[in-house]
This record gives sequence, structure tokens and C-alpha cells, in this order.
Amino acid sequence: MSETSDIIVIGGGIAGIGAGARMAADASVTVLETEEAIGYHATGRSAAIYIRNYGNDTLRALNAAAEPVFKEPEGISDESLLTPRGLLYVATEEHTGALDKILEGATGMERLDADAAVARVPILRRENIVAAAIEEGAQDIDVDRLLQGFAKMLRHQDGRIVNKAPVTAISRANGVWTLETPQGSFSAPIIVNAAGAWADEVAKLAGVQPLGLTPMRRSAVILPAPEGHDVTRWPLFACAGEGWYAKPDAGKLMVSPADEDPSEPFDAWPDDMVLAEGLHRFEQAVTVPVTRIERSWAGLRSFFPDRTPAVGFAPDAEGFFWLAGQGGYGVQTSPALSALAADLCAGRKSGLAETVVQALAPHRLIKT
Repeated sequence: MSETSDIIVIGGGIAGIGAGARMAADASVTVLETEEAIGYHATGRSAAIYIRNYGNDTLRALNAAAEPVFKEPEGISDESLLTPRGLLYVATEEHTGALDKILEGATGMERLDADAAVARVPILRRENIVAAAIEEGAQDIDVDRLLQGFAKMLRHQDGRIVNKAPVTAISRANGVWTLETPQGSFSAPIIVNAAGAWADEVAKLAGVQPLGLTPMRRSAVILPAPEGHDVTRWPLFACAGEGWYAKPDAGKLMVSPADEDPSEPFDAWPDDMVLAEGLHRFEQAVTVPVTRIERSWAGLRSFFPDRTPAVGFAPDAEGFFWLAGQGGYGVQTSPALSALAADLCAGRKSGLAETVVQALAPHRLIKT
């Protein structure tokens, strides 16, 4: 006998838990998560920063829609989920075009000269900087408080989260989907595919056409703070050409080679060569050597070919809802995308512009 709900969400990352929390106001919701805890994969390995000017025009619209929720997260937290940080881009001669592209259409970004950039991050190698820009409004996101706040909201509305429940089979009969897991069978007329890097695999299980998702590995390390420097108030600082970025983290520096290596969906780990090459690029941009790595890890950021998420009902399967392909924008767009998913599943008009809703529609990715 299957447990029944109005909606089953596959995936307990920030996308699935956020959507489930918003949907539970209108429907009975069950979230199925493969791991022992929610947020284990991409959500728990995020750089955790809100950047208004990150991504294409559709993503920037989602970022803007999410900001008020981060600042006043009613029902999620009693106080803002944001802490001031700032984001500094630096460009060598090779990367000035990339910086110009970042600044194109940007809101709240200011160009800086090399001296001003070094004043913000004293370890930057001044002679390499041809141009720079800062987004003062970039802020750290308290990801755990966001995720747990959504989970609390979901449970408060009688929603359920089932851990250690990988979906092994999906079938549909008489307008109802049935999902098999080690924790039993679960049935609902609507299933939400929020399975992150595994979203296309879930679609295949359901007999739904995959949309061309590519998981890409992103690695990071924790380095000791440079000797003689208090990094606490430094902004996140990054190569405009996406060769590396660094962010203060609990008095240390998190550094990433900004890698995007296509991968099969799996529990990702870093590649030593990729880390070495990325840390070399970082060392060329700063005046201090990398002497010790305290910790390293990797996660998967999953993209569709146009680097825009897919949010909406599949055109080829009734009751199959896509919520996937958030790439590196999943945490910061989650307030907007969870609200959109809830609106679409409930048949309501979204508060987002229709052009944004259509840009996210899965049918754009269906191959004919």
C-alpha cells in the first residue's frame, strides 16, 4: 500500500525543501531524499553568497525577486539571512572584456582602479590589475538557517521529509504517479523533480524526456589566513575571467579554481591536478604563497545548455514538474523559484514577469 500525497518532491536540497515548504500551504507534500540528511550535496557545498548581478538576465530577475525574502524571511527565520560581504572583481589585460560583460546591465556595481582594489584586499598583486569593479551589495547567505527554516515551515504545515529514500522506480496509472523507495511506496498526482545533478536520471525513470542536464564539478579548499592579515572584512574577490575566486570563511580563506568539469552525477570529490592548477592561478594574482591546504571538497553545479533553470510542468508527461538546472545560482534563487513552483503547481499566476516564467519553461529544451 502506497503512502499518498498531493505532491511528492524528489530531492531534499534547497530547491526541493524550499518548494515543498511553499507548496505545503495548499497541498499535502512529501519530500523524498536519498541521503541521511537534507542539503547533503550542492546545497551543503555552496559558496553561500547573494550576488545581484550573477548570471544571465533571467537569473538576475530571480536574484532581485529573492532579495526581499532574504532580508525579511517571514516564516523561515526571525531575522535577515544576509550579512554584508561585497564582491570585488579584478581583471588583467586578458580579462578586461570579461569584466565589461559582467558590468553590462549590472545594478549597484562600481568600477575601481588598482589602488582601490588593493586597499580592499591587500594581498592582491597591484601590477597585474588593469581594471576592477565592486558590488557592495553582495552578501553572505546563512544557508543552513535558510534550509532548516524551509524544512521547519514544511513540517509545520504537515509536510513530511523522508530520508534514505532513493527513488528506484517510477510508474503512472489512472492519473497517479507511484514511486518505489527502500522506505516504501509513495503516490501522488504530481511529482516535482528537484533531484539536482540526478534530475535527468529521474526523468528517465519516469519515462519523461531528459532535458540535457550537465553536472559540472566545482572544487574548493580552505587556506590559513595570510600571515599578518585579518581577512574578516575582506570582500569575496575573484578573477573577472573566472580563473579563481576567494572568500573569507571563519577567519580563513576559501579558494576555488572556479572549475566547471563535466561529470556524471555522483558524490563529487576534488581532482588534485585541477586544484593545483587553480591555486597556481590564484598565487599569480596575490603576493602570498599557498603553503598549506587545511581542507578540500567538491560539489556538482548542474546546467542546461542555456545555463537557465527549468521550472514548470513537462510538456510530455502530465503531472511531472521540473525544478532543476540551477547551476551555481540555486541557493540565491531558491526563494523566487520555490514561490514560482508553488504558484505553477497550484495553478496561480506568478508574481514574476511572464517573460521570466516563459524563459524558465521546460518546453524550450525539448528536442523535436
